[in-house]
This record gives sequence, C-alpha cells and structure tokens, in this order.
Amino acid sequence: MVIKILVAEDDDIVRITVVDHLRLNGWQADEAANGKTALELVQKNNYDVVLSDIRMPGMGGEQLLAEIKQVSPATEVILMTAHGSTDDAVNCLKKGAADYILKPFNLDDLTFRIQRLVNILAIKARCASLENCCGQRQPLIGSSAPMQQLLSLISQVSQTSSTVLIQGESGTGKELVAAAIHYESRRCDKPYIRVNCAAIPSGLLESELFGHEKGAFTGADQLSIGKFELADQGTILLDEIGDMPLELQVKLLRVLQEQEIERVGGKNPIPVDVRILCSTAKDLATEVEKGVFRKDLFYRLQVIPISVPPLRERNGDIDELTNYFLKKFGNEQGLTFKLSPEAFHALQNYHFPGNIRELRNILERMTVLAPSPLIQLWDLPVEIHGCGKESTPEEATTLAVAVVHAEKKCILNALKKTGGNKTEAAEILGISRKNLWEKMKQYRL
Repeated sequence: MVIKILVAEDDDIVRITVVDHLRLNGWQADEAANGKTALELVQKNNYDVVLSDIRMPGMGGEQLLAEIKQVSPATEVILMTAHGSTDDAVNCLKKGAADYILKPFNLDDLTFRIQRLVNILAIKARCASLENCCGQRQPLIGSSAPMQQLLSLISQVSQTSSTVLIQGESGTGKELVAAAIHYESRRCDKPYIRVNCAAIPSGLLESELFGHEKGAFTGADQLSIGKFELADQGTILLDEIGDMPLELQVKLLRVLQEQEIERVGGKNPIPVDVRILCSTAKDLATEVEKGVFRKDLFYRLQVIPISVPPLRERNGDIDELTNYFLKKFGNEQGLTFKLSPEAFHALQNYHFPGNIRELRNILERMTVLAPSPLIQLWDLPVEIHGCGKESTPEEATTLAVAVVHAEKKCILNALKKTGGNKTEAAEILGISRKNLWEKMKQYRL
C-alpha cells in the first residue's frame, strides 16, 4: 500500500522542496499552504503522516495537531519549526506529536524519521489485526470439486476491493474463507479486523463499529476508536451480519456508499478506506422478505456472493480433514492418533449437521477420551455408530460392530412386538421415546 503524507507549510520553497523529496522516495505527498487547508485535506483523505510547520497564518501547527487527533487519531504528526527549544519539543510530544524537528533540517534525516514512523504504523496495524482477529490463520483443506471451485473463486475475489457476502451453514468455515480473501489480497499487510455482530449487544454495537467521542453517553469518559478506523486501509469482517439491528444497517449502508464513518456523538465524518467482508448462516433474501434486513443493503453487500458448501456435499474431503485434525491434536499431546477402518467408514457415512466444526470437535474429544491412540468405532459418539460398515452378525469382527447389530435387532423386535408403537417400544427397551427416535434415525429404520 502507498504511504500518504501531507505537508503543511506556508513557506513555498520549503514546502515544494520537501514534497518533491518525499515523492522521489516513493511516497504519495500532498501539500497545503496553511493549517486550515491542511485540516480540510485530512478530513477528506486518509493520511499516514502529516508534516506541519508550527508557525503558520491562521491555524498554527499545534492547533492543527489537536484537530487531527480528533478527526483522524491514527494519523501521525511531525511538527517542524525554526524557533524551537527543548521545552517546546517536550510540550508538543505531550500533546500527541510523533516527532519534532528543527529547521533547517537534513532531508535524509527527515526521510529516516518518516520511515521509522511508517514502520511503527505497520507494527500497530499488525497488533490491531492480531488483537481483533481469530489468531493464526487456518488453512482451507479439501480436494473435492466444490472445494476447488471455492478456492478458485477466493483467488479471483481477493485481487479486488469489492464487498463480499459469504453465506453458508454454521460450521462450514466462513471465517476461514474471509481470512483467505484478506491474506491473498493487496491489503494483506494491513489490519484484518473481525466483529461478531451477534455477540455484541445492539446498544453497544454502533460504538464498537464506529467509535465514540468523549462525553457521547454516560460512561464515555474518553474518545474511543471503532473497528472501522482500526481497519483503515485493511479489511473488516462483519460476522453474522444477518443479526445487525435495522437502525445500524442504515449507517452501514452509508459507510459502503460514502466511504466515511461518524463516531457516536461526533459531528464530522471521518473518511475510511476499508474493504468490507460479511458472513452469515442466515438466508438474507428470506430475511429481506421478513422485513428484518434492508433490501438496499442486501444488494449492496452481495456484490460478490460466495456460498460455502456444507461438509455433506464435499464428502471426499473428510479423509483430509480427519488426518489434519488428528495430526494437530496429536502434536499437542505428543501422540500419533489413527482411526480404525470401521471408525473411519462411520465418519465418512455420517451426515455432519454441524459440518467441519462438528468433525473437529468429535476428533478432539476422541483424542482426549479414547483409551488408546487407535480410535475404534465404539469410541465415537453413539449417533455415529450406525454409520459404520454394514455387515451381517456373522461377519462382525469387532465388539463395536456386534453391539450395533445387537442394538438394531432389539429395536426391531420391540417395534414388531408393539406393532410399530414407539412409546410402548421405548418402554420395553427401557429408554425414552426421544432416544428411540434418534436410534431409529441412526439405523435408518
């Protein structure tokens, strides 16, 4: 990403000399002949650094510094003067200046100071991303046709700055898709911020997204920067966008259209350059029909729609996913886990209503609770037992398979004896009617 610098200086020769030097170093440099013009440019653009003279007609550098810290707190300010002292420098740094330089100065020294600030900004962006994201990026695993199509679409989408709407069932990996889009994009070295719209109370979500001014509401004892400002020049993921309140949907629509936000209690719009990714397990088209999601926002969000396939539609990936998770949990415990053929067959034939998250949780549970590193069919949850290899009682070679056949036979006998009455059959078997229903579904009876 190009570093943007604004030079505010009333001396034409100094201003032009500095701007030309900055441009030769590959930075984008704008100029302003006074503080008022500089503030107007800051309000319209996203500058990484402002280099300002202290003594200028009208609005001086110290007043400009105070205004910038209000409208664009992330922008670093370097103040320069020909009439400074140590006390002046300390005073300016206390007010929020990133650096203080005396005229006349060496242009190479100025370059060094700006580059140091740029490096600090990069570190801050990385820290913001790590604090607000989901930790280390996880890989997208799978060789099935649906997965390969998804990976190809991610590669195409990541090279643009278009808004993306990621839809799919819970547990399919929508967050991983969003992270892949960011880290393959040109914004990969900028912040990646994730906000779960369903996990934050509606009364706090606006402040969380857009920030608030000091005194905006009871308890707002200081200025707070919102997630959109933290994500400036990077990417923001609005997870569970379908749960965003209607009143906030209007403000999000404005952000998409105007590329600017307004803090709670604020009076001035703040420009932001943020790529927006949204994810939801809900069918937003249906939510629009219900009147709980704005139609104009829905169409604005799905510039590029991505549908993440459920695990049952990518059955061929279960092998790769299972091996990946077993290796991961094995490394954590210092063991090598494997599945027996019957256990692996059962997993392949299970429908996984909870998708990859359910598979991961099952395998993690088994690596903790199984009595040996070789996970057997009977180690798996009861709902998966009936998905193992079909065989006759005479062909049963393991205790688990024999138990499956015996249980299935008992259920059939009880149903036959009661003429199909599930309540009476459950009483005979000594289990609840709900438990009987689940077992019948499990054994496809």
